[in-house]
Amino acid sequence: MSASALRRRPLRLLAISALALTATLPAVTAAQAATPAPAPTAPASSVSSASGDATTYRPDAAAAGWLARQLVNGDHFESVFDGTAYPDQGLTIDAVLAFAAAGSADQAAARATAWLARPEILSGYLGDGTTEAYAGATAKLLLAAEVRGTAPSAFGGVDLPARLRSLLTPSGRFSDRSQWGDYSNAFGQSLALIALQRTPGGAPASAVDFLAAAQCADGGFPVAFGQATCTSDTDATALAAQALAATGRSAKAKAGLDWLTAHQNTDGGFAAAGATASNANSTGLATAALLPGGRFISGLKGWSSLVKLQQGCSADPAVRGAVAYDASGFNPANAARATAQAVVGLSGQGLAGLSAHGARPSAPTLACPAPAARP
Repeated sequence: MSASALRRRPLRLLAISALALTATLPAVTAAQAATPAPAPTAPASSVSSASGDATTYRPDAAAAGWLARQLVNGDHFESVFDGTAYPDQGLTIDAVLAFAAAGSADQAAARATAWLARPEILSGYLGDGTTEAYAGATAKLLLAAEVRGTAPSAFGGVDLPARLRSLLTPSGRFSDRSQWGDYSNAFGQSLALIALQRTPGGAPASAVDFLAAAQCADGGFPVAFGQATCTSDTDATALAAQALAATGRSAKAKAGLDWLTAHQNTDGGFAAAGATASNANSTGLATAALLPGGRFISGLKGWSSLVKLQQGCSADPAVRGAVAYDASGFNPANAARATAQAVVGLSGQGLAGLSAHGARPSAPTLACPAPAARP
């Protein structure tokens, strides 16, 4: 496929950030702060500083606040390819889900949702619905619409549940309908089950069966279906475990959690496929599956590893709250995606019940002690 053809294909990155955890996690300041922030003086997640700006002691809210301030024109993200910036609907959805998980930046989430509903943005991500229709993208946007409380059957003029169900094949797999081929995978299948389970009709049994049957012998799940060798992947397993738990396949979900627990690094984090070093993206997804699944020791280790990657009070004020991709340090090129996906592991909910209801409108900054006055 030519480079120009690749550029015409929509950016359909399906790595989710905004998964979250059901366990209640302690409200602490971001790690790597040179001086610890004082203990919270109010039970709310955010307090007002002397200047009137919202500040927070919670790692998830601080991360979400930083993420909101990175939105292009205040309503979306972009990705750069060959020196040209393209709208990144997938990352924008990750941010919307992250804001809901953290219960903050609701104004930014509303603007981003309105941007996603614009016809040219919507069709560029989902396809035109006839010759081009993308399963994973449709599932991910459906979940975001549900989380935002926006009518999914009329999102930007598209009936998202009906569109997604139209992509269900006789095998139970949700597949792309596209001249570029079928790029559907376990990420999209899992998201489809989670999103459709939240609809009145529920998730199709054949689709649940298809995902369950894709489980590798070791208990994990692969990204791609139908490979000669089933190779388990951290991100795919974390999503599949949540999807199967939501649809009543507890034994399959448990086996996936067992695989995650067995593949956790000594620093508490998780590595991407083919790598050994922990990263915030995979750790956020895995932690979001472990804690709701009752794996509290492993889940809290993952949560702690994410906090260690967060930029704290000793960092430049412009990056405080952001989460670095890995221990090599903060990199602005990948920080937005790393932060969005880390929020899910730093929050306290799960995808199946994630809701933006009651989210605070502001995008808080990390609460840090005031600089000491010079003598």
